[in-house]
Amino acid sequence: MAERLKVAVIGGGSSYTPELIEGFILNYATFPVTEIVLVDIQEGFHKLSIVGELARRMIARSGLPIELSLTLDRRSALTDASFVTTQMRVGRLEARGWDETIPLKYGMIGQETTGPGGMMKALRTIPVLLEVARDMEELCPDAWLLNFTNPAGMVTEAIHKHSNIKTIGLCNSPIAAYKWLSELYQVPAERIYCEFAGLNHLHWISTITIDGESKLPELLANRDGYSARNVPQYDWNATLLSALKAIPSYYLKYFYLHREILAEQQEAAARGETRAETVQRLEDELFELYKDEELAEKPKQLEQRGGAYYSEAAVRLMNSLYNDSGDIQTLNVPNQGILGFLPDDACIEVNCKVHKNGPVAIPVTAVPEAAKGLIHAVKTYEGLAIEAAVTGSRSTALLALAHHPLVPSVNAAEAMLDEMLEQNKAYLPGFFK
Repeated sequence: MAERLKVAVIGGGSSYTPELIEGFILNYATFPVTEIVLVDIQEGFHKLSIVGELARRMIARSGLPIELSLTLDRRSALTDASFVTTQMRVGRLEARGWDETIPLKYGMIGQETTGPGGMMKALRTIPVLLEVARDMEELCPDAWLLNFTNPAGMVTEAIHKHSNIKTIGLCNSPIAAYKWLSELYQVPAERIYCEFAGLNHLHWISTITIDGESKLPELLANRDGYSARNVPQYDWNATLLSALKAIPSYYLKYFYLHREILAEQQEAAARGETRAETVQRLEDELFELYKDEELAEKPKQLEQRGGAYYSEAAVRLMNSLYNDSGDIQTLNVPNQGILGFLPDDACIEVNCKVHKNGPVAIPVTAVPEAAKGLIHAVKTYEGLAIEAAVTGSRSTALLALAHHPLVPSVNAAEAMLDEMLEQNKAYLPGFFK
């Protein structure tokens, strides 16, 4: 690594930025970042200015020699960067609203990373991040791109397949599981070990130990499990957990409790209470707080967003790459034989040892047999959706939807796809050549 540590933050006007700045400040002793550049687009300039000033106050209070700059020039931000992080939302929350509501009209789950809405987010996002990757190939070819932008697994796989950039995908869900267990058992996370296996937002935890002692049997009886505010709060079916012998990601409720969640989403949308609208209200409140010139720390209200612990996961990964630490983190990386029923170039979410040359996936000891078919089906959909995003092919996009387990009718899917593409036309030039 270069002695000068420059981090470029793509989507620097995000409400999550104060959490990231806090992470850099707290970890400065082992990850001495010298320059942070927050970059955004013209439409995000207002938010970039507000959050940038809060970031400056946080750094000033810390007394650390960290340079901070704001820019709309992505290329200057990327020049000579050591690390690049992404926290962007193409189409902003308005597009998330479309992702969540249009599928409901056709009797399908509306969610920003799972199902048809997740595909539309991928179609908008992948081409833009491939442009970022091309700039990086020219301006900072040795930098790591740490992708937090959802759908994180698909986006990371697309970058691996279509660029030469070193990239890793990460999510706050695994670290949230450790937080849950740490609080539940009143022990530090360092004494806990979880084995994750599957895909981003589609993983199972098949091993949980504290000081080497298995806690899985008793946790399978805890039907609350670990969850998040952006996922409906249904208890798990006790018989299912007992048979799986693993704890599913809370995103798997969209599959295992499909009927209940679809009905809840349709009722909520009828009341005007989609997650996009909830997040918009939270965003508005947060940015009002950020404007306070006396505020020089991350406000507690930020934890109400679905991405809590973002900075902890992101900065920990940078720190480990920089220091060649060899510690274990749960990341999105190419399969390379870890899950034998998937292609080698498919991105999976598993435990890895993190070294300066990148993460090395740890062989998985157990994948629920019943989960393998679902993993394979969703990965088939993801591969097709990535191809559609890169080629702008409507037929490939429909093929992707037809093979998604949450899409019950290809005829309904085609009508829905036509509406969603038209609604997103401004963000999908590849489909409207």
